[in-house]
Amino acid sequence: MGKLMKLEWKKNRGAKYIGKAAGLTAIIFLLVATMSGELNSQETIGIYGKSMQDMAIQLFANMCFMLLTSVMLSNFIVAAYRDKTMALMFSYPIKRRKILCSKMLAVWGFNFMALVICKLFCSAGFWLANTLTHGEFFGSFGPEMFMDASFYADTLINSAAMVSITYVVLPIGLKVKSSKATIVAAFIVIMLTQGNIGSYTLFNNMLFYAALLVCAAVSVFLCVYRVETEDVG
Repeated sequence: MGKLMKLEWKKNRGAKYIGKAAGLTAIIFLLVATMSGELNSQETIGIYGKSMQDMAIQLFANMCFMLLTSVMLSNFIVAAYRDKTMALMFSYPIKRRKILCSKMLAVWGFNFMALVICKLFCSAGFWLANTLTHGEFFGSFGPEMFMDASFYADTLINSAAMVSITYVVLPIGLKVKSSKATIVAAFIVIMLTQGNIGSYTLFNNMLFYAALLVCAAVSVFLCVYRVETEDVG
């Protein structure tokens, strides 16, 4: 499986996604930095009772990397079905399920690691800025944050959940064999999980996230289960 994942990574020119992930991380850091004066205000902290900077990092990072996950799914899998290259791959003496799973795991593994690194990099960057400015703009970030095991656990679990939820769009893309449909569906999922209507939001709603994770798991299972008998063409 590892060799197949490496092959998929090279075949789809995976190195370019490293640059995209780095670019997104830089943009997220700069965006939250420009908002930090407002986010760190006493009024904002009083309303929400927690670090709004940390929530902003999580919000923007989740949105960006869920979108990147959908783009990679469309390029690695949906485009392969659309362009009939998947039919050629399925002619190899390798189980179809193994080929499809290698593509899914390559996308999932990269985006999970990239999202975790993005969140840690931004938090560490603000910790450094907090030290240099004596907490004037980035007061919510300190060494105690990085000494807390729950910070790392929350980062890992939330990142894994967000990347996994994005897989709910895969059957839609495969059904119509359209990369655009995959990305549009991802936008809808992002708006549902990260957006808000007035004061109402499903952001960090654990029951909703759990339901989406179940749907994503079922979607992946059905895609893999049917691949041995379905007509690729």
